[in-house]
Amino acid sequence: MKFLFAPASHFNLANLFTFVNITAGLSAMYFITQNNFFIAIILAWIGGAFDIFDGKIARKYKLSNEFGVQLDSFADFLSFVVVPVFLIFQAVYAKNFDQTFLLIAGAVSIYYVISGLRRLIQFNINAEAGAVSKYFTGVPTPLGAILLWLVYLANTYEFLPAFGVIVLMVAIGWSLNSTLKVPHP
Repeated sequence: MKFLFAPASHFNLANLFTFVNITAGLSAMYFITQNNFFIAIILAWIGGAFDIFDGKIARKYKLSNEFGVQLDSFADFLSFVVVPVFLIFQAVYAKNFDQTFLLIAGAVSIYYVISGLRRLIQFNINAEAGAVSKYFTGVPTPLGAILLWLVYLANTYEFLPAFGVIVLMVAIGWSLNSTLKVPHP
């Protein structure tokens, strides 16, 4: 069991937590395809919890390495970019728009996914394994996902029309690569 606490191991404890995040994200995508949005959201939040713990474990036990940084960004892309966009597309756009507006919603969804991917790649380029700064530049993808969940809820409870979801998705997508300073917890 030494591999769990070996920084060079691809299967150290921190990375295992990241693999659970990936598993939760993939499972959430399956449930979205089944229009079971409640289970999908629960799984996404479980993935988010494991994302918090993988970083804490990596820092506490000095398990940070380049593989873990890349793996964490892949998990973030899946769980905090692709899953919430897919959820909104299926739960909001597909149910509310005709063909023309669905194309616009698709373009906005792609914009958000590319923005999230760009943010994660830039973060990896600038990151040092184990280093933590006081501020993020731009909204981190987990916070972007939380904002998208709030947008989804606002639409679900009829506080926000589907067109408002599009506008907010563009704004949140823009904020991922903005110069906004967001405190690091």
